Amino acid sequence: MSHPRLIRSVGLFSLTALAVNNTVGSGILVLPAQVAQLLGRSAMWGYVIAATAIALTTLCFAEAGSLFEQSGGPYLYARAAFGELAGFEVGLMIVLARTLAIAAVSNAFAGYLAVLWAPAAGGAGRALVITALIGALTAINLWGVRYGAWASNALTVSKLAPLLLFVAAGLFALDPQRGPVWEFPRAAGLSQAALLLVFAFGGFEMASIPGEEIIHPKRNVGVALMAAVAIVTALYLGIQYVAQGTLPGLATSATPLEAASRNFLGPSGALLLTVGAILSTTGTNSSILLLGPRLIYGMAETGSLPSVFARVHPRYRTPYIAIGTVSGLGWICALYGGFAGLAAVSAIARTIAYMATCASVPVLRHKFPDVPRLLRIPGGPAIPLAAVAIFAWVLSGSSAGQFAASAGVLAAGALFHFGYGAITRRSRPAGP
Repeated sequence: MSHPRLIRSVGLFSLTALAVNNTVGSGILVLPAQVAQLLGRSAMWGYVIAATAIALTTLCFAEAGSLFEQSGGPYLYARAAFGELAGFEVGLMIVLARTLAIAAVSNAFAGYLAVLWAPAAGGAGRALVITALIGALTAINLWGVRYGAWASNALTVSKLAPLLLFVAAGLFALDPQRGPVWEFPRAAGLSQAALLLVFAFGGFEMASIPGEEIIHPKRNVGVALMAAVAIVTALYLGIQYVAQGTLPGLATSATPLEAASRNFLGPSGALLLTVGAILSTTGTNSSILLLGPRLIYGMAETGSLPSVFARVHPRYRTPYIAIGTVSGLGWICALYGGFAGLAAVSAIARTIAYMATCASVPVLRHKFPDVPRLLRIPGGPAIPLAAVAIFAWVLSGSSAGQFAASAGVLAAGALFHFGYGAITRRSRPAGP
């Protein structure tokens, strides 16, 4: 008897919207203040470094993605290039990053909702709104990938509209005395800021994961990723520029976009940005809960995780066990963690996965020279190695505690991989 399979129903527009939606979330709503605290009026340098690294990484994802049609994204690339252990560790880091991202984004959602409903700021009210948010989005994504993609499309448009209005209106209210300066900041502060901004820019890569549900994945994955990163970079630069030029005391603001819009648009503008922030965080969690479980599904399909995680609902054709796992872990982390710490650890985990994908590109060229590619980035290994070097420097901005936590997860992952592999021996061949 054949098992139910996933359905190819995600086209290029929906895939691009998923990448944008998964990227533009809580990070850009609160990080302009934290970047300003680290870099002052030189804050734009943090965005330049992060955007450069992400742009180079996107090219690597586009080439690697043109080789595969299965679900798994970066997990598949690392597994094919470096072996089962490396693939498992990369997959583990992405699952950790996205689980913590659900938690961080949910905390930001509660913070912005508290502007409209004060009990959401803490205690039972905070727990209630976080539970309702994650529960509702889990139900939508369990219902079917089409509904999850449609929800992502609608929320992407809803979240971008107020942010674009913020930038457009703010350009007419800039104070020249508060504009950016291009004096190069100290290296330690810059690497810390860039690490935080990796969290804000990150998430685009998740669009490479649901390969078995994407229409023409070898072509559409690369196009969607590059389009999404271009859109997000332009938007982020505009937001930081306006926030810095319109809000005195930006570095100390808990809700910088709401506070800045109140300055030049009045109470109605502040309300609009607050609603936009609520929609933005909702949209990000929606796409995480659509894309994140597909990675667990892909790891189970290749034997790296128990086969129960690869079960597909016979009616809705969704990986329901994987969806429930990601939402449950995200809910627990959201209730017991705060935004800043969760974002930093998520950024470290994501950066490790980015480095692995970039490093895999020249290895995949060597191991599979005859497999057709729709894209081959120029310059030999120069672009992948440049991306790895930038991310290695960015990681120097992590604290000893954050680094130790990530190392602990990797060590635990290695123990699980070898223990589970010794028991089951059900891994499948790695490669396109």
